[in-house]
Amino acid sequence: MHYVYILQTEYNNETYIGCTNDLKRRVVEHNSGQVQSTKHKIPFTLIHYEAFINQKDAFERERFLKTGWGKRFIAKNLKYCFL
Repeated sequence: MHYVYILQTEYNNETYIGCTNDLKRRVVEHNSGQVQSTKHKIPFTLIHYEAFINQKDAFERERFLKTGWGKRFIAKNLKYCFL
């Protein structure tokens, strides 16, 4: 399986969107400072993930969620995470 995930940092409530084939390992990597782009904003909470059989579908979904339309989708569907 391939996963698209959204993490929220407790640092300033920003979100991080990523894609992986091992979700548990990747969240641990983010929270242990092993990911260069997020190591200064730990700790993170996993607030959403989607599973895909096909890697290309997962990458397309990740790409969409990083667009303006995708960010609006996230804000609408996960509105209680951002209160």
